[in-house]
Amino acid sequence: MAGRSRETRSLRECARQCRSGRRRSWFPMPETSTPAKKFSLQAYKTEVHVDWCPGCGDFGILSSIQQAFFQLQIPPHRIAMISGIGCSGKTPHYIDTYGLHTLHGRALPVATGAKLANHELTVVAVGGDGDGYGIGAGYFVNSGRRNLDMTYIVFNNGVYGLTKVQASPTLGKGLQTKSMPDPSIQEGINPLAVALGAGYTWIGRGYALEVKSLVSLIVQAIQHKGTSFLDVFQTCPVYNDLRTKEWYAGEDIGRTRLRRLEADSTWDPVVRDPANLDEVVQKKTRALQTSYETGDSLAVGLFYKIDLPTYDEQLASKVPALKEHPLIDLPLYQRDVTPLFDELA
Repeated sequence: MAGRSRETRSLRECARQCRSGRRRSWFPMPETSTPAKKFSLQAYKTEVHVDWCPGCGDFGILSSIQQAFFQLQIPPHRIAMISGIGCSGKTPHYIDTYGLHTLHGRALPVATGAKLANHELTVVAVGGDGDGYGIGAGYFVNSGRRNLDMTYIVFNNGVYGLTKVQASPTLGKGLQTKSMPDPSIQEGINPLAVALGAGYTWIGRGYALEVKSLVSLIVQAIQHKGTSFLDVFQTCPVYNDLRTKEWYAGEDIGRTRLRRLEADSTWDPVVRDPANLDEVVQKKTRALQTSYETGDSLAVGLFYKIDLPTYDEQLASKVPALKEHPLIDLPLYQRDVTPLFDELA
């Protein structure tokens, strides 16, 4: 569990109350009469030592997430940070909200469970490119088609940094990391193309060292009603000497390699009429083409956005009680399942 603040420590008391039957909800809910409070940026930081390598791009992503929460003024106890395994998996330890550091590739199913249990939470899942696009690829696809109201941020550096530089699914063909005897003979996947096909309703890409732009993208992703996916180019100065900050800055070609989509006056990634299939296909096609730009031009910004009914909303239409209360506050249906187990014995 990340953090040691009063709000974080109160989770243990909630657990004790749950076990004693004095409380049904694991998440402390403020009284409705309590006046709204303003939260400082420090309210989203913990005292846990950040043990990433000096110069790691993860610092930029961590700072951007904290600043996004601060801008949105989301109460820390209304946020759940879920992570997988790898350097990115440590993120919940450094953000003073509810947090869970889960298993390799399993951030999304756990985040799904947290959101379904309490739809009032702002749920943000984080993971690396190996964690999310490798062992977690199946969850990545199915989370997109479900369109639950949550956000998924992927730290994409092309390598398995924590386990010392094996090629991740996004490392391009012909590239060779420090631990590889020969260049990769496999093509790297295009995560944005996968997200477009899977059905994510908000798709973006940012750069870890451009914090101002990244904060804006994270704010937009969290505010979007539906499953938001944000792929972030992340520098790994210790283990990936191919995609360095100097490379992204284009010091070898005299100009930055990053192309900001918002600078293009003709760029419009938002679907205005979700029922208009022609518009949907046109916006997806342009986003797909742009996502395949490589080499000296890498687009960053919002690629695609469409407003569709969320899984939460559709579930509430089947279970009307969810419109008034989260699942954790609903009385469980008591039924003796002993006969069922007897049949299976």
